[in-house]
Amino acid sequence: MKNSAKLRLGLLSATILTGCLAAQASAQDVALTPTAVSPTSDPLMDAIIVTGTRRSTTIQDTPINITAVSAEELAQQRIDDVRDIADFTPGMTILDTGSGSSGNIVLRGLNASGVNDSGTSYDDALGIYMGEVPLYYDFKLIDLERVETLLGPQGTLYGLGTLAGAIRYIPNRPNTNKVEAAGHLRAYTMSHSDDVGYQGDAMVNVPIVQDHIAFRSATGYYFDAGFIDYPLLVQQPGISLPQPGGTDGVEPGDYADNLYGRKDLNFERTFTTRNQLLMQTSEDLKLILTYAYQKTKTDGAQSNGAGVLGTGRYENASRYAEPISRNAHLASAEVNANIADIVDVVATGAYTEVSVASQSDVTDLLLDLDYGYESYPAFSGYTDGDTKRKQVNGEIRFVSRHGGPFNWVLGGFYNENKYQSDYAEFIPNHPWVDPETNPEAREYVSYVTSKVTEKAIFGEGTLEITPQWQVTAGARYFDYDSEISGAAALPVLGDPLSPYDLPANGGEAGQDGWVWKFNTSYEFSPDFMLYGTYSKGYRIGGPNRVAPCPADIEPGQQIICALPEELQYGPDKTKNIDVGIRSQLFDRKLSFNFNVFLIKWNGIQVNSATLYGATGITVNGGSAESKGFETSFQLRPTPELSIQGTYSYTDAKLTEDVPGILTIRETPGDYSNRFVQLDALDGDRLPGSTKNSGSLGVTYTTPVRDGDIVANWTAVYRGKVASRLGWERAYGELLPSFVTHRASLTYEMENYSVSLFANNIFDKYAVVSVANDRSRIGVNDGVAVRYYRQVVMNPRSVGLEGRVKF
Repeated sequence: MKNSAKLRLGLLSATILTGCLAAQASAQDVALTPTAVSPTSDPLMDAIIVTGTRRSTTIQDTPINITAVSAEELAQQRIDDVRDIADFTPGMTILDTGSGSSGNIVLRGLNASGVNDSGTSYDDALGIYMGEVPLYYDFKLIDLERVETLLGPQGTLYGLGTLAGAIRYIPNRPNTNKVEAAGHLRAYTMSHSDDVGYQGDAMVNVPIVQDHIAFRSATGYYFDAGFIDYPLLVQQPGISLPQPGGTDGVEPGDYADNLYGRKDLNFERTFTTRNQLLMQTSEDLKLILTYAYQKTKTDGAQSNGAGVLGTGRYENASRYAEPISRNAHLASAEVNANIADIVDVVATGAYTEVSVASQSDVTDLLLDLDYGYESYPAFSGYTDGDTKRKQVNGEIRFVSRHGGPFNWVLGGFYNENKYQSDYAEFIPNHPWVDPETNPEAREYVSYVTSKVTEKAIFGEGTLEITPQWQVTAGARYFDYDSEISGAAALPVLGDPLSPYDLPANGGEAGQDGWVWKFNTSYEFSPDFMLYGTYSKGYRIGGPNRVAPCPADIEPGQQIICALPEELQYGPDKTKNIDVGIRSQLFDRKLSFNFNVFLIKWNGIQVNSATLYGATGITVNGGSAESKGFETSFQLRPTPELSIQGTYSYTDAKLTEDVPGILTIRETPGDYSNRFVQLDALDGDRLPGSTKNSGSLGVTYTTPVRDGDIVANWTAVYRGKVASRLGWERAYGELLPSFVTHRASLTYEMENYSVSLFANNIFDKYAVVSVANDRSRIGVNDGVAVRYYRQVVMNPRSVGLEGRVKF
């Protein structure tokens, strides 16, 4: 087993420097397999395949900033979804806000929106791709070859909101030659939780017609036990007192008639499946049909109440449970064709649908708006929201394969994104509500419908001036149109119960433009390459998700709506310079990557608020820059030992003042005055990302009987994060840095493995994000405000897992 242990060690320990072997190359991927490697070369580093350039290349020969996490590393580090990727990807920050969303993902600091406790289910600053299909969703990472991350603007080849970069899930494809199967089980206990978590997934590959038709399915179920308790839930909304003992705290006697508690409400229950049917006449003509589905359910947020009413570190102070149900469907067809060994044609058509149903405590928002509801001691309110996003997209791409010094890619792209939101707020049993005309006690209702259509043509050409020196140039022309309509009503004031009974308001917008890229690289030797990129990225504008104001709106009217100038926002753009090296040193015992970058960001899309109702919207304003460096290494001093690490430094800040963008209360906790607005200033740090982050891991492999024991220890550092623009002046905060540790001990043979593992070994408590700012704390007309929340990191988990494959 000694030789196999060497190779397995390299595969398992590769985090950022390595991808995995290409099991099957599609039409745009020129096959590079282990059999093509010279017996005298390193069988690991020469066979590392990535396809971020739309061609198959070894990662050492890829002249752009791309990182890859292999299937082996995904398994070893127990990386289940995109929220865990940042620990092993320099330049990426992900604020894990729990299973209710995909979290907040920030690449190279390109984010101007303040952090929150709910994450996001859509982000148009970066692209997430399942194979060839753009879909911003945290599908579970099962049965994948690797996960690639492209840092910096990717507007030429990818477009569709890759202002900051793209993340690509590369799935294993069906195999027409043999039956395959694999299974995985995991069980674990978590500190501060009363339940046992477990996960299970399985893969089966069945050739239906040898060499021509095959079916592959990967399905899993995940139960994460949760660790956040909700001890202050009201028994009868609008009748039970939310704070029976006043603002000082809650006593055991307060529970008898008013309150109750529930444990571990931020649990996760996820079912996921991905199914592929491959039909081919030969390797030169393939059709792949894919259907993927995932459903996730939770009953609470991963945040605490920051001590309000005596709540603890793992206790949320909400008056209501806050369930979220998320569903995603993906259906796609992909054709790969080789035309006379001159050009590969890749055509993809896809339909995706993501729906989210959620409820949350809205009491503090209504208190913050100062409508006077708190004059009723039993006042409380909750929301009910349903959103659905339907996306149809298609792309056709022509990739040269004729060889020679010039290679090229040409293509066209179409995307239609439809969004529908239905939202309601309820204030049950409030005396202002007429139960006969408004039996559900609806306080506010709205709907928004929008459509954004984008079309683009793109191309890149690469000229090999010498065998060592190549130059690439590319461009993309895009054209988008957006439209929005909707309405809002206040039934508590006598408006209709449904916003659909009101006339719709709306508007249209659109824009077109060009982005481009120049790239060059020089290989001083097969083990040392210098590369540079100058590129432009863009993010399309679009409609805000707020109902338009009626034409007859009156100043000071109690309503939540958007004025005509608040309905739409325009695109923003980046210009990026990236220079780096890829190297393998000391007889390839050390692999080292390093790059520096500078990004100029103009017309920034930033968070703001509507004049009526202070509801969050996006506006354009100001400029910023992000600069820094990223590095990663892997050292193999002996065949049994591997040491690998990453480090990144990102300095992202405004370079222009943005007037009136920061809304706060002038004095924290003083609800006798309304809000004031502050300017964001040149030099303000961009929120949501770290300046410094890194990881360091050690893997040791030793043969035992017919298998190997693999021991791994990994430490991850996440630096400080600003919670909002101008955090020093606007009652934000600089969230503290922290270090976490994880470890595993695995015994593995050719077809199975058993592991003992621990995450967050020392049970580190850390705040990773917050909701709102510290000006919204204190007491509002006798009510202890619970608006401010702190999102906390997952506590320690310890467990066992097993894997088997056939």
